[in-house]
Amino acid sequence: MKKITALEAKRKEIEEILGREGGIAIEELHRAGQEELIQRILDVEVEEYLGRKWHKRCEKPTGYRNGYYKSTIAVPGERLRILKPHFRKTDKKFKSRILEGVVRLSEKLKTMAVEMYVRGLSTRDIEETLKEANGKPMFSRSMVSKLSERLYEQYREFSERDLSNLDVVYLFADGVYESVRRYTNNQALLCAWAICSDGSKHLLHIAAVESESVRAWEEFFENMKRRGLRQPLLVISDGGKAILGALEKCFPKADRQRCIVHKLRNIASKLPRDVQKVVLDEIKAVYYAPNKPAAEILATQIIEHYAKSYPSAISCFTDDLDACLTHLKYPAGHRRFIRTTNLIERSFEEQKRRTKVFPQHQHESSCLGLVFAVLKRVSDKWRRVSMTKLELAQLRNIRALICANDESNNYISYQLAA
Repeated sequence: MKKITALEAKRKEIEEILGREGGIAIEELHRAGQEELIQRILDVEVEEYLGRKWHKRCEKPTGYRNGYYKSTIAVPGERLRILKPHFRKTDKKFKSRILEGVVRLSEKLKTMAVEMYVRGLSTRDIEETLKEANGKPMFSRSMVSKLSERLYEQYREFSERDLSNLDVVYLFADGVYESVRRYTNNQALLCAWAICSDGSKHLLHIAAVESESVRAWEEFFENMKRRGLRQPLLVISDGGKAILGALEKCFPKADRQRCIVHKLRNIASKLPRDVQKVVLDEIKAVYYAPNKPAAEILATQIIEHYAKSYPSAISCFTDDLDACLTHLKYPAGHRRFIRTTNLIERSFEEQKRRTKVFPQHQHESSCLGLVFAVLKRVSDKWRRVSMTKLELAQLRNIRALICANDESNNYISYQLAA
Protein backbone atom coordinates (compact mmCIF):
# COMPACT_ATOMS: atom_id res chain seq x y z
CA MET A 1 0.00 0.00 0.00
CA LYS A 2 1.31 3.37 -1.02
CA LYS A 3 2.18 5.60 1.92
CA ILE A 4 0.03 8.69 2.31
CA THR A 5 0.38 11.65 4.61
CA ALA A 6 -1.90 12.18 7.59
CA LEU A 7 -3.32 15.23 5.85
CA GLU A 8 -4.28 13.18 2.79
CA ALA A 9 -5.95 10.64 5.06
CA LYS A 10 -8.07 13.39 6.64
CA ARG A 11 -8.97 14.78 3.21
CA LYS A 12 -10.19 11.34 2.12
CA GLU A 13 -12.27 11.10 5.29
CA ILE A 14 -13.95 14.43 4.48
CA GLU A 15 -14.56 13.33 0.87
CA GLU A 16 -16.15 10.12 2.19
CA ILE A 17 -18.51 12.13 4.43
CA LEU A 18 -19.45 14.46 1.57
CA GLY A 19 -19.98 11.50 -0.77
CA ARG A 20 -22.53 9.72 1.36
CA GLU A 21 -26.08 9.40 0.12
CA GLY A 22 -28.74 11.28 2.03
CA GLY A 23 -28.20 14.17 4.45
CA ILE A 24 -24.72 15.26 5.48
CA ALA A 25 -23.79 14.69 9.12
CA ILE A 26 -22.89 18.30 9.96
CA GLU A 27 -21.38 17.46 13.38
CA GLU A 28 -19.17 14.78 11.87
CA LEU A 29 -18.13 17.06 9.02
CA HIS A 30 -17.33 19.85 11.50
CA ARG A 31 -15.15 17.48 13.53
CA ALA A 32 -13.35 16.19 10.44
CA GLY A 33 -12.80 19.78 9.23
CA GLN A 34 -11.15 20.74 12.54
CA GLU A 35 -8.96 17.65 12.37
CA GLU A 36 -7.95 18.43 8.78
CA LEU A 37 -7.02 22.01 9.69
CA ILE A 38 -4.86 20.92 12.63
CA GLN A 39 -3.27 18.20 10.51
CA ARG A 40 -2.45 20.74 7.78
CA ILE A 41 -0.72 23.05 10.29
CA LEU A 42 1.15 20.07 11.75
CA ASP A 43 2.51 19.19 8.29
CA VAL A 44 3.80 22.75 7.84
CA GLU A 45 5.47 22.61 11.27
CA VAL A 46 7.09 19.26 10.39
CA GLU A 47 8.49 20.70 7.14
CA GLU A 48 9.97 23.64 9.07
CA TYR A 49 11.38 21.27 11.68
CA LEU A 50 13.09 18.95 9.16
CA GLY A 51 13.89 21.63 6.58
CA ARG A 52 12.30 19.71 3.68
CA LYS A 53 8.96 18.60 2.35
CA TRP A 54 7.53 15.09 2.13
CA HIS A 55 9.85 12.67 0.20
CA LYS A 56 12.38 15.43 -0.49
CA ARG A 57 16.08 14.83 0.13
CA CYS A 58 18.82 17.10 1.45
CA GLU A 59 22.57 16.79 1.95
CA LYS A 60 22.60 17.13 5.74
CA PRO A 61 19.25 15.95 7.11
CA THR A 62 18.40 16.91 10.70
CA GLY A 63 16.13 13.89 11.10
CA TYR A 64 13.69 11.57 9.38
CA ARG A 65 9.95 11.01 9.47
CA ASN A 66 9.02 7.75 11.16
CA GLY A 67 5.26 7.42 10.71
CA TYR A 68 2.46 8.56 12.98
CA TYR A 69 0.72 7.56 16.16
CA LYS A 70 -2.91 8.14 17.02
CA SER A 71 -3.82 10.75 19.61
CA THR A 72 -7.01 12.33 20.95
CA ILE A 73 -7.21 15.98 21.98
CA ALA A 74 -10.11 17.81 23.64
CA VAL A 75 -11.59 21.04 22.32
CA PRO A 76 -14.87 22.72 23.38
CA GLY A 77 -17.70 20.27 22.72
CA GLU A 78 -15.56 17.73 20.84
CA ARG A 79 -12.69 15.25 20.94
CA LEU A 80 -10.49 15.30 17.86
CA ARG A 81 -8.53 12.33 16.52
CA ILE A 82 -5.11 13.50 15.36
CA LEU A 83 -2.15 11.66 13.83
CA LYS A 84 0.96 12.97 15.55
CA PRO A 85 4.26 12.62 13.64
CA HIS A 86 7.11 10.37 14.80
CA PHE A 87 10.78 11.07 14.08
CA ARG A 88 14.13 9.32 14.30
CA LYS A 89 17.73 10.51 14.33
CA THR A 90 16.80 14.04 15.32
CA ASP A 91 19.01 16.53 17.15
CA LYS A 92 16.25 18.24 19.13
CA LYS A 93 12.72 17.43 20.27
CA PHE A 94 9.83 18.39 18.00
CA LYS A 95 7.43 20.91 19.57
CA SER A 96 4.15 21.75 17.88
CA ARG A 97 2.79 25.23 18.48
CA ILE A 98 -0.69 24.22 17.31
CA LEU A 99 -0.86 21.24 19.66
CA GLU A 100 0.46 23.31 22.57
CA GLY A 101 -2.31 25.80 21.83
CA VAL A 102 -4.91 23.03 21.87
CA VAL A 103 -3.51 21.77 25.18
CA ARG A 104 -3.86 25.27 26.62
CA LEU A 105 -7.45 25.32 25.35
CA SER A 106 -8.06 21.96 27.02
CA GLU A 107 -6.56 23.37 30.21
CA LYS A 108 -8.97 26.30 30.00
CA LEU A 109 -11.85 23.81 29.82
CA LYS A 110 -10.59 22.19 33.01
CA THR A 111 -10.28 25.62 34.64
CA MET A 112 -13.83 26.42 33.56
CA ALA A 113 -15.07 23.18 35.14
CA VAL A 114 -13.32 24.08 38.41
CA GLU A 115 -14.82 27.60 38.33
CA MET A 116 -18.30 26.12 37.79
CA TYR A 117 -17.66 23.93 40.82
CA VAL A 118 -16.54 26.91 42.91
CA ARG A 119 -19.54 28.98 41.86
CA GLY A 120 -22.08 26.50 43.14
CA LEU A 121 -22.58 23.69 40.60
CA SER A 122 -22.32 20.13 41.86
CA THR A 123 -20.17 17.51 40.13
CA ARG A 124 -23.37 16.04 38.65
CA ASP A 125 -24.42 19.46 37.28
CA ILE A 126 -21.03 19.92 35.59
CA GLU A 127 -21.15 16.41 34.12
CA GLU A 128 -24.57 17.15 32.60
CA THR A 129 -23.61 20.65 31.39
CA LEU A 130 -20.28 20.04 29.62
CA LYS A 131 -21.01 17.52 26.89
CA GLU A 132 -19.55 16.69 23.51
CA ALA A 133 -21.55 16.86 20.28
CA ASN A 134 -22.56 13.19 20.66
CA GLY A 135 -23.90 13.80 24.19
CA LYS A 136 -20.99 12.17 25.99
CA PRO A 137 -19.83 14.12 29.11
CA MET A 138 -16.49 15.85 28.69
CA PHE A 139 -15.80 15.48 32.42
CA SER A 140 -17.17 12.74 34.64
CA ARG A 141 -18.08 13.42 38.25
CA SER A 142 -14.95 11.65 39.43
CA MET A 143 -12.81 13.73 37.06
CA VAL A 144 -14.37 16.97 38.35
CA SER A 145 -13.66 15.82 41.90
CA LYS A 146 -10.03 15.25 40.94
CA LEU A 147 -9.89 18.66 39.26
CA SER A 148 -11.21 20.23 42.47
CA GLU A 149 -8.06 18.99 44.21
CA ARG A 150 -6.36 21.94 42.52
CA LEU A 151 -8.26 24.20 44.91
CA TYR A 152 -6.60 22.60 47.91
CA GLU A 153 -3.17 23.02 46.29
CA GLN A 154 -3.99 26.70 45.77
CA TYR A 155 -5.03 26.89 49.43
CA ARG A 156 -1.73 25.35 50.55
CA GLU A 157 0.25 27.93 48.59
CA PHE A 158 -1.94 30.69 50.04
CA SER A 159 -1.52 29.44 53.62
CA GLU A 160 2.28 29.38 53.32
CA ARG A 161 2.88 32.75 51.67
CA ASP A 162 4.94 35.53 53.26
CA LEU A 163 2.96 38.21 55.15
CA SER A 164 5.86 40.47 56.14
CA ASN A 165 5.21 42.92 53.30
CA LEU A 166 1.70 43.77 54.58
CA ASP A 167 1.39 46.80 56.87
CA VAL A 168 -1.73 45.57 58.68
CA VAL A 169 -3.48 48.32 60.64
CA TYR A 170 -6.82 46.63 61.34
CA LEU A 171 -7.01 42.86 61.83
CA PHE A 172 -10.35 41.02 61.76
CA ALA A 173 -10.99 37.45 62.95
CA ASP A 174 -14.04 35.22 62.91
CA GLY A 175 -15.04 31.60 62.42
CA VAL A 176 -17.52 29.65 60.31
CA TYR A 177 -18.67 26.03 60.42
CA GLU A 178 -18.97 23.53 57.56
CA SER A 179 -20.41 20.03 57.55
CA VAL A 180 -17.59 17.53 57.04
CA ARG A 181 -17.86 13.76 57.26
CA ARG A 182 -16.62 12.36 60.61
CA TYR A 183 -17.21 15.72 62.36
CA THR A 184 -20.39 15.39 64.46
CA ASN A 185 -20.89 19.09 65.16
CA ASN A 186 -19.37 20.34 61.90
CA GLN A 187 -15.79 21.50 61.43
CA ALA A 188 -14.71 24.99 62.44
CA LEU A 189 -12.88 27.15 59.93
CA LEU A 190 -10.99 30.12 61.40
CA CYS A 191 -10.60 33.14 59.16
CA ALA A 192 -8.56 36.36 59.31
CA TRP A 193 -8.52 39.36 57.02
CA ALA A 194 -7.08 42.86 57.25
CA ILE A 195 -7.10 46.48 56.19
CA CYS A 196 -3.59 47.79 55.49
CA SER A 197 -2.13 51.29 55.68
CA ASP A 198 -2.45 51.71 51.90
CA GLY A 199 -6.22 51.09 52.16
CA SER A 200 -6.10 47.62 50.61
CA LYS A 201 -8.09 44.73 52.07
CA HIS A 202 -6.58 41.26 52.23
CA LEU A 203 -7.75 37.79 53.11
CA LEU A 204 -4.89 36.65 55.36
CA HIS A 205 -5.46 33.09 56.47
CA ILE A 206 -7.97 30.25 56.75
CA ALA A 207 -7.44 27.16 58.88
CA ALA A 208 -9.52 24.10 59.77
CA VAL A 209 -9.70 23.18 63.47
CA GLU A 210 -11.81 20.84 65.55
CA SER A 211 -13.39 23.68 67.54
CA GLU A 212 -12.91 27.37 68.38
CA SER A 213 -10.74 26.76 71.43
CA VAL A 214 -8.11 29.08 72.94
CA ARG A 215 -5.36 26.76 71.73
CA ALA A 216 -6.78 26.66 68.19
CA TRP A 217 -6.98 30.45 67.96
CA GLU A 218 -3.48 30.86 69.42
CA GLU A 219 -1.99 28.50 66.85
CA PHE A 220 -3.95 30.29 64.13
CA PHE A 221 -2.49 33.69 65.07
CA GLU A 222 1.00 32.32 65.72
CA ASN A 223 1.01 30.76 62.25
CA MET A 224 0.51 34.19 60.70
CA LYS A 225 3.15 35.74 62.96
CA ARG A 226 5.67 33.09 61.92
CA ARG A 227 5.04 34.09 58.33
CA GLY A 228 5.85 37.72 59.09
CA LEU A 229 2.55 39.24 60.25
CA ARG A 230 3.28 42.36 62.26
CA GLN A 231 1.32 43.56 65.30
CA PRO A 232 -1.81 45.50 64.19
CA LEU A 233 -3.15 48.56 65.95
CA LEU A 234 -6.68 47.20 66.33
CA VAL A 235 -8.19 43.69 66.31
CA ILE A 236 -11.92 43.27 65.63
CA SER A 237 -13.73 40.10 66.73
CA ASP A 238 -16.79 38.75 68.51
CA GLY A 239 -16.85 38.27 72.28
CA GLY A 240 -16.01 34.57 72.44
CA LYS A 241 -13.82 33.68 75.42
CA ALA A 242 -11.50 31.53 73.32
CA ILE A 243 -10.60 34.21 70.81
CA LEU A 244 -10.28 36.88 73.52
CA GLY A 245 -7.81 34.71 75.45
CA ALA A 246 -5.77 34.11 72.30
CA LEU A 247 -5.73 37.80 71.38
CA GLU A 248 -4.41 38.79 74.82
CA LYS A 249 -1.48 36.43 74.36
CA CYS A 250 -0.70 36.92 70.65
CA PHE A 251 -1.42 40.67 70.31
CA PRO A 252 -0.98 41.99 73.85
CA LYS A 253 -0.64 45.68 72.99
CA ALA A 254 -3.25 45.91 70.23
CA ASP A 255 -6.57 47.62 70.92
CA ARG A 256 -9.64 45.37 70.78
CA GLN A 257 -12.94 46.23 69.13
CA ARG A 258 -16.00 44.09 69.90
CA CYS A 259 -18.13 43.53 66.81
CA ILE A 260 -21.26 45.56 67.57
CA VAL A 261 -23.43 43.47 65.21
CA HIS A 262 -22.75 40.38 67.34
CA LYS A 263 -23.34 42.48 70.45
CA LEU A 264 -26.67 43.84 69.21
CA ARG A 265 -27.84 40.30 68.44
CA ASN A 266 -27.00 39.24 71.98
CA ILE A 267 -28.88 42.20 73.46
CA ALA A 268 -31.89 41.65 71.20
CA SER A 269 -32.20 38.04 72.36
CA LYS A 270 -32.81 39.35 75.91
CA LEU A 271 -35.50 41.89 75.00
CA PRO A 272 -39.25 41.40 74.33
CA ARG A 273 -40.00 41.63 70.62
CA ASP A 274 -42.37 44.60 70.99
CA VAL A 275 -39.62 46.85 72.43
CA GLN A 276 -36.56 45.53 70.58
CA LYS A 277 -36.53 48.21 67.87
CA VAL A 278 -36.92 51.14 70.30
CA VAL A 279 -34.23 49.97 72.72
CA LEU A 280 -31.79 48.84 70.01
CA ASP A 281 -32.10 52.18 68.20
CA GLU A 282 -31.05 53.97 71.40
CA ILE A 283 -28.13 51.56 71.89
CA LYS A 284 -27.01 52.08 68.28
CA ALA A 285 -26.87 55.81 69.02
CA VAL A 286 -24.26 54.98 71.68
CA TYR A 287 -22.13 52.94 69.30
CA TYR A 288 -22.42 55.55 66.53
CA ALA A 289 -21.69 58.54 68.77
CA PRO A 290 -19.16 61.11 67.47
CA ASN A 291 -16.77 60.52 70.38
CA LYS A 292 -16.37 58.45 73.52
CA PRO A 293 -17.55 61.10 76.07
CA ALA A 294 -20.79 61.54 74.12
CA ALA A 295 -21.20 57.75 73.94
CA GLU A 296 -20.71 57.40 77.70
CA ILE A 297 -23.38 60.06 78.40
CA LEU A 298 -25.89 58.24 76.16
CA ALA A 299 -24.97 54.89 77.70
CA THR A 300 -25.60 56.25 81.22
CA GLN A 301 -29.06 57.45 80.17
CA ILE A 302 -29.95 54.05 78.72
CA ILE A 303 -28.80 52.20 81.82
CA GLU A 304 -30.81 54.48 84.14
CA HIS A 305 -33.89 54.24 81.92
CA TYR A 306 -34.04 50.47 81.28
CA ALA A 307 -32.10 48.82 84.16
CA LYS A 308 -35.21 47.92 86.15
CA SER A 309 -37.35 46.92 83.16
CA TYR A 310 -34.83 44.77 81.28
CA PRO A 311 -31.94 43.93 83.63
CA SER A 312 -30.60 41.01 81.53
CA ALA A 313 -30.42 43.12 78.37
CA ILE A 314 -28.77 46.04 80.18
CA SER A 315 -26.28 43.69 81.85
CA CYS A 316 -25.36 42.40 78.37
CA PHE A 317 -25.09 46.00 77.11
CA THR A 318 -22.72 47.10 79.89
CA ASP A 319 -20.59 43.96 79.63
CA ASP A 320 -17.53 44.78 77.48
CA LEU A 321 -18.91 48.25 76.71
CA ASP A 322 -15.43 49.81 76.45
CA ALA A 323 -14.46 47.31 73.75
CA CYS A 324 -17.61 48.22 71.80
CA LEU A 325 -16.52 51.88 71.81
CA THR A 326 -12.84 51.40 70.90
CA HIS A 327 -13.49 52.38 67.27
CA LEU A 328 -14.25 55.94 68.45
CA LYS A 329 -10.53 56.33 69.17
CA TYR A 330 -9.74 55.88 65.47
CA PRO A 331 -10.24 58.17 62.43
CA ALA A 332 -13.91 58.95 61.82
CA GLY A 333 -13.65 57.90 58.17
CA HIS A 334 -12.62 54.38 59.18
CA ARG A 335 -15.17 53.69 61.90
CA ARG A 336 -17.86 52.16 59.71
CA PHE A 337 -15.33 49.60 58.49
CA ILE A 338 -13.85 48.66 61.86
CA ARG A 339 -16.77 48.45 64.29
CA THR A 340 -18.09 45.16 62.85
CA THR A 341 -16.92 41.99 61.13
CA ASN A 342 -19.59 42.52 58.44
CA LEU A 343 -17.13 42.32 55.57
CA ILE A 344 -16.37 38.66 56.16
CA GLU A 345 -19.92 37.93 57.34
CA ARG A 346 -21.19 38.87 53.89
CA SER A 347 -18.46 36.72 52.38
CA PHE A 348 -19.54 33.83 54.60
CA GLU A 349 -23.08 34.22 53.28
CA GLU A 350 -21.78 33.91 49.73
CA GLN A 351 -19.70 30.90 50.74
CA LYS A 352 -22.72 29.23 52.38
CA ARG A 353 -24.83 29.85 49.29
CA ARG A 354 -22.28 28.02 47.16
CA THR A 355 -21.52 25.15 49.55
CA LYS A 356 -25.16 24.32 50.35
CA VAL A 357 -25.35 22.16 47.19
CA PHE A 358 -23.10 19.70 49.05
CA PRO A 359 -24.96 17.94 51.90
CA GLN A 360 -21.58 17.12 53.40
CA HIS A 361 -17.94 17.55 52.44
CA GLN A 362 -16.16 14.24 52.03
CA HIS A 363 -13.01 15.32 53.85
CA GLU A 364 -11.22 18.33 55.30
CA SER A 365 -9.11 19.10 52.22
CA SER A 366 -12.14 19.34 49.90
CA CYS A 367 -13.87 21.60 52.45
CA LEU A 368 -10.84 23.86 52.84
CA GLY A 369 -10.20 24.05 49.11
CA LEU A 370 -13.75 25.05 48.23
CA VAL A 371 -14.25 27.53 51.09
CA PHE A 372 -10.88 29.14 50.35
CA ALA A 373 -11.70 29.38 46.63
CA VAL A 374 -15.04 31.09 47.31
CA LEU A 375 -13.69 33.52 49.92
CA LYS A 376 -10.61 34.35 47.83
CA ARG A 377 -12.70 35.23 44.79
CA VAL A 378 -14.97 37.40 46.93
CA SER A 379 -12.02 39.10 48.65
CA ASP A 380 -10.42 39.95 45.30
CA LYS A 381 -13.38 42.27 44.70
CA TRP A 382 -13.20 44.07 48.05
CA ARG A 383 -12.95 47.83 47.66
CA ARG A 384 -10.13 49.83 49.16
CA VAL A 385 -10.53 52.08 52.19
CA SER A 386 -9.56 55.73 51.84
CA MET A 387 -6.40 56.64 53.77
CA THR A 388 -5.88 60.40 53.81
CA LYS A 389 -2.69 62.05 55.09
CA LEU A 390 -4.55 63.23 58.18
CA GLU A 391 -5.89 59.73 58.92
CA LEU A 392 -2.43 58.20 58.47
CA ALA A 393 -1.00 60.81 60.84
CA GLN A 394 -3.67 59.90 63.40
CA LEU A 395 -2.80 56.21 63.05
CA ARG A 396 0.90 56.91 63.52
CA ASN A 397 0.08 58.85 66.67
CA ILE A 398 -1.93 55.89 68.02
CA ARG A 399 1.00 53.62 67.16
CA ALA A 400 3.37 55.90 69.09
CA LEU A 401 1.11 55.63 72.15
CA ILE A 402 0.93 51.84 71.90
CA CYS A 403 4.58 51.22 71.07
CA ALA A 404 6.48 54.32 72.13
CA ASN A 405 10.03 52.94 71.87
CA ASP A 406 9.75 51.32 68.45
CA GLU A 407 11.30 53.61 65.81
CA SER A 408 12.70 50.90 63.57
CA ASN A 409 10.73 51.64 60.39
CA ASN A 410 7.95 53.59 58.74
CA TYR A 411 5.30 50.91 59.19
CA ILE A 412 2.15 51.69 61.15
CA SER A 413 2.05 48.09 62.32
CA TYR A 414 4.92 47.10 64.61
CA GLN A 415 7.03 44.23 65.97
CA LEU A 416 7.30 43.44 69.64
CA ALA A 417 10.75 43.06 71.16
CA ALA A 418 11.85 39.44 71.54
